[in-house]
Amino acid sequence: MILFPDVNPVAFHIGSLAVYWYGLMYLAGFLAGWFVLNWRLRHSSFWNFTTEQLGDILFFAALGVIIGGRLGYILFYDWHNFIADPMRLFQIRQGGMSFHGGLLGVLLALWICARRMKKPLGDVLDFLVPAVPLGLALGRIGNFINGELWGRVSDVPWAMVFPKAGDMPRHPSQLYEFFLEGICLFIVLWIFSMRPKPRLAVSGLFLIGYGIARFSVEFFREPDVQIGYVALGWMTKGQLLSLPMIIAGIMMMVWAYCRGKKTCNNI
Repeated sequence: MILFPDVNPVAFHIGSLAVYWYGLMYLAGFLAGWFVLNWRLRHSSFWNFTTEQLGDILFFAALGVIIGGRLGYILFYDWHNFIADPMRLFQIRQGGMSFHGGLLGVLLALWICARRMKKPLGDVLDFLVPAVPLGLALGRIGNFINGELWGRVSDVPWAMVFPKAGDMPRHPSQLYEFFLEGICLFIVLWIFSMRPKPRLAVSGLFLIGYGIARFSVEFFREPDVQIGYVALGWMTKGQLLSLPMIIAGIMMMVWAYCRGKKTCNNI
C-alpha cells in the first residue's frame, strides 16, 4: 500500500486568485500539442497546414474541449443535479469535465474551423489527433493531483489511500489512464501518422485506441457515485460511452482504406 502524495491542488496564487494544477495541466496539454504538431509541420512534407492555421485549430479545439467537456459532464453524469440547480453548470471548481462531451465539442468546433480554412474536416482531424493523447495524459495527472476519479478497492502492492475516498487502498486508476490513454496511445498514433494515410484512418485509430483503453481501465476505476453501474450489472457509463467510439473508429478505418488510395497530401 502507498500513501497518496500530499500535493496541494493549488499551484500558486496571483493576488487572491488561486491557480490550480488541474488548470495548468490543461494549458500544458495545449502547449505540448502546439509544440509537437509544429515540429511535424517543419519536418513532414505532406501536412498541408501553416503555423497560423495550427494556432486556429488549437484555439477552436480548446473551445470545444472546455465547452463540450462541461456540457457533456452535465448531460452524461450530473443531469438530475443540474435540473435541481441549473447554476451547477458554472460551478467548475467543484469538478466535472467529460472526455466524451469534450470529443463532441471538439468535433463541432473543428467542423467550423475547417469550413473557415476551406479544408476537409477529415484532414484537420487527422492532423490534430496524434497530439491529443498528450493532453489526455496531462489531464490525468491533474486528476491524480486533485485526488479524484480514484480506482476501486484493491490489495495490489501499488494501491493508494486517497484522502477523499476513505481508508481503503485503491487502484491509482488515473495513472493507468495516463499510461494507456496518454503515453501508449500517443506513441501508436505518432508512429502510425508518420507516413501519409487515407483520410480519417488516423482519426479512426484514435477512436479505437482511446475506446479500448478507457473501456479497459474502467474495470479498475470506481464508478461515479451518483450513477453506479448502468448496464448488465457491471458496465459503467464510461464503458457505455466508449463502445460507440470503438465501433465508429473501426467503421472509419474500413471506409478510409476501402474508398481508395487518396491521402491528405493529394486530395
